[in-house]
Amino acid sequence: MAEVKPEDMVHHLPMDQLQGLEYCIDSNPSWGEGIALGFQHYILSLGTAVMIPTLLVPLMGGNDDDKAKVVQTLLFVTGIKTLLQTLFGTRLPTVMGGSYAYVVPILSIVRDPSFARIADGHTRFLQTMRAVQGSLIVSSSIQIILGYSQLWAICSRFFSPLGMVPVVALVGLGLFERGFPVVGKCVEIGLPMLILFVALSQYLKHVHIRHVPVFERFSLLMCITLVWVYAHILTASGAYKHTALVTQINCRTDRANLISSSQWISIPYPLQWGAPTFSADHAFGMMAAVMVSLIETTGAFKAAARLASATPPPAYVLSRGIGWQGIGTLLDGLFGTGTGSTVSVENVGLLGSTRVGSRRVIQISAGFMIFFSILGKFGALLPPFLSQYSLPFTALCLELSLLWGSPLCSSPT
Repeated sequence: MAEVKPEDMVHHLPMDQLQGLEYCIDSNPSWGEGIALGFQHYILSLGTAVMIPTLLVPLMGGNDDDKAKVVQTLLFVTGIKTLLQTLFGTRLPTVMGGSYAYVVPILSIVRDPSFARIADGHTRFLQTMRAVQGSLIVSSSIQIILGYSQLWAICSRFFSPLGMVPVVALVGLGLFERGFPVVGKCVEIGLPMLILFVALSQYLKHVHIRHVPVFERFSLLMCITLVWVYAHILTASGAYKHTALVTQINCRTDRANLISSSQWISIPYPLQWGAPTFSADHAFGMMAAVMVSLIETTGAFKAAARLASATPPPAYVLSRGIGWQGIGTLLDGLFGTGTGSTVSVENVGLLGSTRVGSRRVIQISAGFMIFFSILGKFGALLPPFLSQYSLPFTALCLELSLLWGSPLCSSPT
């Protein structure tokens, strides 16, 4: 066995270590606990998976059926991308979800005069979606080339923790900006959820049941369950019967129309919206979003390595992960998810919140994404609630996790 050179060794100071971490990247909880933690990550990923289509599909001319199908497709592809990244990419416990960085170039495609003049809404949605698909397919080549040619490895050597922490923090602050205006539209439900999460995860985290810190580890599941029951009681009791229409849309639990619009069984497939169309101006706009997602993903990889107790990923591992992210963006374009690919920063934050960095937990959550995206009716049970109230929680979860460090356990390679 070759001797390790002193200059190749990575030193970790005691002050950087996270105390109380029970499961690092290669250690696995029991199957029961792992399934519960994986389902918790699945719930958290639903916020972005529903918010992006809810924002974009109506502007593209789509109806509730189109929105439900885009949500299912995005979840399905997210599960595939997550499995690919955890098995062949960086092998860090990261969820590869949709990115808000692509919203601006997609909105520019939506407002293209050639699409705006189409009178029929569904036809306009299909034409716009095909243009978005073509732009994603072309722009994914940047990530694939930079990743697999190891050019990004050269660039990533200049990324220091001092530069990465503000990047990841700003992503969390961006989630605050998108989420809290929605909470303000139904403060009687959104605010109790945030208060309940802080109370369970921060002030009751030392409470153990059978030697398991249940409030720290499963605070999200408890918050979702309790607040969902509370919101449904308000809806069923007629609390919003005489309120304004905007309040009913944001507060009632029966106004999302995802369940009624979803099919019982539906398997997304490539080119389901038709053949993609390609335009140079659309593609160049999407390339700008790709560069933003590269920086965001690199910072999230480094944060996930710390919170999962893995050694800092070498430059070639980061570059390989970027290459697989490009494959994920290519899948987004082929399937038609309506957005590009990036690391779900809120799920990285949940690693620090629960202090469980197991790779298997993330792979289980990917299985939930694929399973519930195929069984449309069951998968649509939670999104109507999560799309309104979980995004502020994800931002809060991320900001809390940035306060913590992590110990050395093993290498993601």
